[in-house]
Order: sequence, then C-alpha cells, then structure tokens
Amino acid sequence: MRMELKSFIEKAAPLGILSVMVSQDGQVTAEYNWDEKCRRNIYSATKSFTSAAVGIAQREGLLGIDEKLVDAFEEDLPEQVSENLAKATVRDLLTMCLGQRKAALMGAQRPYYKEKDWVKLSLSLPFEDEPGTRFAYNNVGPYLAGVLVQRRAGCDLASYLTPRLFAPLGILGTMWERDPMGNIFGAGGLCLCMEEFHRFGLLYLQDGNWNGKQLVPEKWVRESTRKQSENGTPYGYGYLFWGDQHGVFRADGKYGQLSMIMREKNAVVSIMAECREADALREAVFTEIYPQL
Repeated sequence: MRMELKSFIEKAAPLGILSVMVSQDGQVTAEYNWDEKCRRNIYSATKSFTSAAVGIAQREGLLGIDEKLVDAFEEDLPEQVSENLAKATVRDLLTMCLGQRKAALMGAQRPYYKEKDWVKLSLSLPFEDEPGTRFAYNNVGPYLAGVLVQRRAGCDLASYLTPRLFAPLGILGTMWERDPMGNIFGAGGLCLCMEEFHRFGLLYLQDGNWNGKQLVPEKWVRESTRKQSENGTPYGYGYLFWGDQHGVFRADGKYGQLSMIMREKNAVVSIMAECREADALREAVFTEIYPQL
C-alpha cells in the first residue's frame, strides 16, 4: 500500500530536504526526491556504522566492550594517565559518556589540527569526569572505536566492513573520510546514496539479519538501539544511535541525514537533506508520516 506524502512534502520542502524513503513490512511504501540521486555525506550517521563494526568485531573476538582504553591504546597514552582515563572502556567510546567535557575532532576543527596523530591527541585531552557519568557529544569516542577495530582487524574500516556489511547490503566502492595517518574516520564522513543508507536502517529493523544471514549480532543491535546513557532528553542515547519518541532509534547526521528505525510500526523512514532545522524535519516525520504507518 502506497503512502500519501503530500502533507509531509508541504512541511519538509522548505526545510531543505533532498529525499525521503519509507518502508514498512519489508516493502517501500513511499519515496520522493527533490534532487538527483547520488552519494552524499551522511555526517554523524556514520557513527552508527562504526557501532555496527564494533559489534561485529566483538563477535569475532577482536575486542571486548569492557576493555580498558589504557590497554587498548597502550602505546598512545600521555605521560601522565589520569584516574578517569584509567577507568575508561570501549563501551564509553560508544555512549558519549567518555569523560571529556569539550568536544574534539569536530568538523570545524579537523582541518586545523597541527598534530597528525589524532589517537594520541584524543587521549591527551582532559578527562574531567568519571567515564559513564556525564553525556557530552564528542567525536573522540567513535573515532577511537573505529581505529581500534582497524588495528585489531589489520585493515581499514571500509575493507573490514565490505565483506561483513557493505557487500551484502549492496554498498560497493565506498567513499569515507580519513585522518592524517590514513585511518578511516569512524565519527563521520561516510558517503552513501539514499538506497544504501535506507538498507542499513532496514538491517537494524531486522535485528541485524539480511537475507537469512546475521550480519550484525542480534543482541548487539538491540543493545545499540536502547537507552544506554541519559542525554538530557526523555529518550536517551544508545551505542552511537539516538533515541526518539515512540521507541524510535535513529542514525542521525548533521543537516538532517536520518534513518529512523520504528519497531512499533515495523518501518524505517530515511531522509537526506541540507537542513539547518533538523528538529523540525523529524517532527514532520512524526506528525505527517508516523500516523499513517
């Protein structure tokens, strides 16, 4: 059954939306494009792919979520390791509760760092709070998580994910930002087209199963998309996924790159946009699309 998008289009068009795709019960029920289809930067929605990589790596025995950062990054630590840094774990990289109050490795900062080794840079920054106690949005956590997967796997993040995630989902020849040392930047910079991004949301709706193959562990998918930390909203934050109303969890990137997993409706709504009012765009989804599901 095709969905009526007229009211959503009227609200979303002025906000800078580029495309929307809706699937329910395994079928595409609505799609609209304001621009040509092409690969676009999904910004921080990239973090959710890094979360998947960590879950897969844990299944393969490459890392553990309770592993201490001082052990995982033993060669990269500052001369003086603070008490809070000593307590930090891989899990803290995924919940935005790392203990650093000031965000680093953000988009406006990355071109201007003189330090080329961003791992050492990240670990040298102050850990003012005890890990796990305070939500502070920061690119350091997902970046380090991505680096850890790459080091343990012996290849870059795209190469690691290609046979395990990208190829099964039909995502081929990815474009992804790198740091000055050549590490793929797990906190942002992955470029996808709408269909590729949407299939990732569908994969998570299906608890990590795709065409009968468990690409991402089911337990990891469920843990990633439930509240793992308080973030000042009623909905919380998972493992590099944002919570939202109606039990929705979403991969969320700057300017309105969204893949919204709606388990109560067995649906996924994905959006690509150039929008500076992402809250208004999400609200339009909940007022104009969600009630039709």
